[in-house]
Amino acid sequence: MNGCTILIPALNPDGRLPELLGQLNDLGFRRIILVDDGSSMAFRPVFDSAREQGCVVCHHYVNKGKGEAIKTGIRKLQKVFPDSPAVITCDADGQHTPEDIAHIAQTAAGLENTVTLGTRDFHSPQVPARSRFGNGISSLLFRLSTGASCCDTQTGLRCIPAKLFPLALQTAGSRYEYEMNFLLDAARQGTELQCVPIRTIYETSNRSSHFRPVRDSLRVFCTPLRFASASLFCALVDLVLFTLFSALLKSLPARIAFATAAARLCSGALNFTLNRRWSFLSHGDVRVQVMRYLILFFAQMGLSAGLVSLLSAVPVWITLIKATVDLLLFCCSYFLQRWWVFAPEKLSKG
Repeated sequence: MNGCTILIPALNPDGRLPELLGQLNDLGFRRIILVDDGSSMAFRPVFDSAREQGCVVCHHYVNKGKGEAIKTGIRKLQKVFPDSPAVITCDADGQHTPEDIAHIAQTAAGLENTVTLGTRDFHSPQVPARSRFGNGISSLLFRLSTGASCCDTQTGLRCIPAKLFPLALQTAGSRYEYEMNFLLDAARQGTELQCVPIRTIYETSNRSSHFRPVRDSLRVFCTPLRFASASLFCALVDLVLFTLFSALLKSLPARIAFATAAARLCSGALNFTLNRRWSFLSHGDVRVQVMRYLILFFAQMGLSAGLVSLLSAVPVWITLIKATVDLLLFCCSYFLQRWWVFAPEKLSKG
């Protein structure tokens, strides 16, 4: 259908997978790639049957995670179906109906710079509490991180156009965090996200899902958590140094200016290094990033010194004033570093 390729990552799939494959074939899908992500040998007949139905089957002999399975499938697609205009990923556990998959294919036809997402209704009473809570948090973080809206960041049913295959292959992550990371990278480089309502299916409280709420949620949120941890650590370093340096001078204006500059120089160098190498895992042009970071750095330093000086007449401990001002500036810095200083390479060039 429309030349799209269906990509299904599978780990120990049950009897619903063969049924899904048959239904997709009936709907006219002739290009289907199935990735066995380290299933036990007891499930090998399922994959052998899929191959007999005409599916292309890839095997991971150990479990590498859903993200890595998707990358394996896209690499295989580029070899066996190089003219495919898009890939549609879907789950093997029965959460996505053949009709919804076909609807996504029809809706996404011809859209070369749009990721089409099959989105569920999380207000439905059949949605497990853990899924409702997890999606609510991830959707909020997604909006804060990109400024774009996505009501179902965890959906496995998505159509990715061929133009975005390189992005999909270089997106960080090998497990469930990969799907969130891909949406973040796509949104930051200006890709439109199109949300299409689909049926909400959670059989037996979604027991067949391999998603582990605590461990995999931490993986999904690892990038914002790393950024917050690095920023808070550097803010603490800055605050401690400011307190020490401010005690060295007697004149209030000079004390504030000197303490702010000296503390910010030390914490700023540490923050740049942590954010580039740890928070964002950035591989962009370091010279451009340093230049942009310095612009942000000096703007923040000037605003911090100016606002603290302005508010120093308030009968409050000067360090508390400093902490409050820098907390507000931290929020602004978060978005600027995310979208500008350490933006993905394609966005930076734009």
